Amino acid sequence: MNDGERHERPERRTPEPSGVDLARQALAAAREQARARGNAVGGKKRQQHPGLRSGARADGRDPMPLMAALDRLRTERGWEMPIAVAGVMERWAEIVGPEIAAHCEPERYEERELLVRCDSSAWAAQLKLLAPQLVARLNAELGQGTVRLIKVQGPGGRPKRYGPLRAPGSTGPGDTYG
Repeated sequence: MNDGERHERPERRTPEPSGVDLARQALAAAREQARARGNAVGGKKRQQHPGLRSGARADGRDPMPLMAALDRLRTERGWEMPIAVAGVMERWAEIVGPEIAAHCEPERYEERELLVRCDSSAWAAQLKLLAPQLVARLNAELGQGTVRLIKVQGPGGRPKRYGPLRAPGSTGPGDTYG
């Protein structure tokens, strides 16, 4: 060997890590990150959070009858009044009586006001006189303060037609020949 030549030692090569080694390294890194965040894992027993595991006692995740689930949903969403008003719309004849129901029908309910349309102006006038009594009866059925006012409308004429075959200012087919 010459002085200029270096004596080369065979280098030790470390074997490439296998899949198991890579998994161990990833797990160690994840544990270290969890410790840094404050979520220690490993030797300590994990704290059980109430409600995350099923047990012998009843909780909010247990099955319940359909009507109980619907009642719970209705109260959580605040749908009591619209559902009650819908029930009144269906039971109108039962609440006001068959004679009034034959000539007057509820159309809509908005902001504690019930709009009722009658089939004649005579029935509209009669219903306006009976409105305070009907409000009291409806509030007895629905709960106090549900209906504040009943607005009564008489019969409506035919709906106005708008379109390309109408002359401006025309009131309908009677104009053409009159």
